[in-house]
Amino acid sequence: MSQETPSKADAAIQSRWLMRLWKISPLAMMWAIGAPLIAGGVLVFQAWTLAQTLDQAIRLSVAPSELWGQMLLIASLIALRALLIWSGEMAASKASEHIKQQLRQQFFSELLARGPAWSRQTPTGSLTTAILDQVQALDGYLQRFLPATISAAILPLAFAIIIIPVDWVVALLFLISAPLIPLFMALIGMRAEAANQKHQLVLSRLSGVFADRIRGLFTLALMGRTQDEVDSVHSASKSLSSATMKVLRIAFLSSAVLELFAALGVAGVAVYIGLSYLGMLGESFSGFTLQHGLFCLLLAPEVYNPLRQMAASYHDRATAKAAVQALHQLYEQLPDYTDTSLAQPVKSPLIQRQAPGTNGIVLQARQFALQTPQGRDILLPSNFDLCINKPVALMGESGIGKTSLLETIAGLRPYGSGELVQYFAENEYVLIGQQPFIGLGSIRQFLLAVNPQATEEQLWTALEQAQAANFVKSLAQGLDTVLGTRGHGVSGGQAHRLALARLFLTNPKLVLLDEPTAYLDGQTRDAVTRAILRFAQGRALLVVTHDEEMAASIGQVWHIQNQRIYKDMP
Repeated sequence: MSQETPSKADAAIQSRWLMRLWKISPLAMMWAIGAPLIAGGVLVFQAWTLAQTLDQAIRLSVAPSELWGQMLLIASLIALRALLIWSGEMAASKASEHIKQQLRQQFFSELLARGPAWSRQTPTGSLTTAILDQVQALDGYLQRFLPATISAAILPLAFAIIIIPVDWVVALLFLISAPLIPLFMALIGMRAEAANQKHQLVLSRLSGVFADRIRGLFTLALMGRTQDEVDSVHSASKSLSSATMKVLRIAFLSSAVLELFAALGVAGVAVYIGLSYLGMLGESFSGFTLQHGLFCLLLAPEVYNPLRQMAASYHDRATAKAAVQALHQLYEQLPDYTDTSLAQPVKSPLIQRQAPGTNGIVLQARQFALQTPQGRDILLPSNFDLCINKPVALMGESGIGKTSLLETIAGLRPYGSGELVQYFAENEYVLIGQQPFIGLGSIRQFLLAVNPQATEEQLWTALEQAQAANFVKSLAQGLDTVLGTRGHGVSGGQAHRLALARLFLTNPKLVLLDEPTAYLDGQTRDAVTRAILRFAQGRALLVVTHDEEMAASIGQVWHIQNQRIYKDMP
């Protein structure tokens, strides 16, 4: 099944989910839908009063001074309609913002809950587009299309029924011409929906391409591929422009068809009333007063106005359906609109937390097995313990599953089977990966994020333990030096040492490190290793490394080979 053609079952799920979104903010959405209906009722009274006033002024020659009360009433009705419509639009806007915020929280928490094993399989740009752009694409559907659809389904029929006692022929014209608008609009809308789905797909691909190229810009420059990738992004951008223009062409076509039928409907009513006044339709159609004719003419455009508003926002529905399809395919499920709680991290139900273990055990694995998200075995059923004051170096070939094991112990991945018993609380472990994330901000802010009460002396002590104090002192602003996103402004080894400095400001029971000395020279590596081992006293330590000298310094060495853990004691 291609991404552009969802199955009927998936399409039904997506449509039902989209139609029920209003229940996230029910009160505001109910007023957004109800206000135009009330305004429609006020409109009928306004049109009848205006027709009556004009009839008295024109046909009965009533002096204007005697009509001030009716004119004030008409002005009041116009103001009331404007107030109702404005309040409905404001309610729709607030409801839409609340719904979008709730959905973004749910999708973002779902992204975090699935962990790095899932998010690494999808380009960062696509994930960003899903949470920002595709959720934003629901705005038009919630603000405009949903209220307009309810109004279009109720008001034209209600107006036609009201006009039947006044002139049944005009009512018949309304009942015949009005359904033609949604009929032709639906035919055009099928094409618009397909175009919108293609547009969303192209937009998602462009976002993924652009974000990934930005992340790898330095590597592309080193390989001399910069111009080729610029051409690739330019080509993707042209595809997006082409898809956008197709959507706009269809939107303009639907508007033109709508205006044609609405104009023909109003013109037909006007011609009929004019001919009846001229007596050209026979005696049976010449007994209507000026008030009746004016009332029909004043109400005629309003019969088609809800349909015009629905048609004008029909492309919002197509855009929303395409966005929901993209979200559904990315996350493989849509959040329950009745569940306002945030998703919890994906963990195996077998994980247990108990009181402190015996013999200094911090983590205990029994028949523990680990698989990739695709079901491929990484680690066959194994038994191992991590204990206080018994540091372990984990070695093995690249890609064999060492990082996956660390992330699983930290709760960032689910595991396949067995039992994993953690004798520590949620916040009593530290994991430092191969590429620690450094957000935009100063070095001081980066360090204080894990220990806001740390003193200046403690910050410098932590930096010295991580062999980072010298290069921080050499910076113009020292601790207050602002780093760019992902540590821009320092080298990879320096960024890693800053992350290690944060380790020394924490108090965990379990320390998990992934290649902590990968970017360091021999002398610095030895100093950092000694600092880590001193810090690990009274704690459990598991270090993933390819460095045999560091592994020898740690003492106990485990190897992953043939999907099993082999323990070499010192």
